[in-house]
Amino acid sequence: MKAAALIRHRVVLATDAFAEISVWRVSEPVSPSEHPFKYRLAYVVKGECALRYDNEQGEGDHLHLGAVESPYVFTAPERLMADFNADIERWNHEHGRS
Repeated sequence: MKAAALIRHRVVLATDAFAEISVWRVSEPVSPSEHPFKYRLAYVVKGECALRYDNEQGEGDHLHLGAVESPYVFTAPERLMADFNADIERWNHEHGRS
C-alpha cells in the first residue's frame, strides 16, 4: 500500500501534554474503512494516551477514550481534526485542565 503523508506533526499544548497528528493518503483503503486515508491522532497527558483516533487494518475507524474503544464515523480529514480538537477540549474540561 503506497501512502503520501499529508500531516505529520506534534503540537505541544501544555508542559505535560501534546497532540501527535499523522494523516496519510493511501492508494487503497485500510480495510474495513472505505476512504483513502490512514490516520493516527493522539492526545497524550503526563505520558499517558488520554485520547486517540485511528484506523488500523482489520479494525476500521475508531477512537479510544482512555481504555474505552468506540466506533468513529469518518467523513473527511477536516471533520476528523474538528472532532479531535473538540474531544481534547471536552477531555480537558472534564479533567479540570481548562
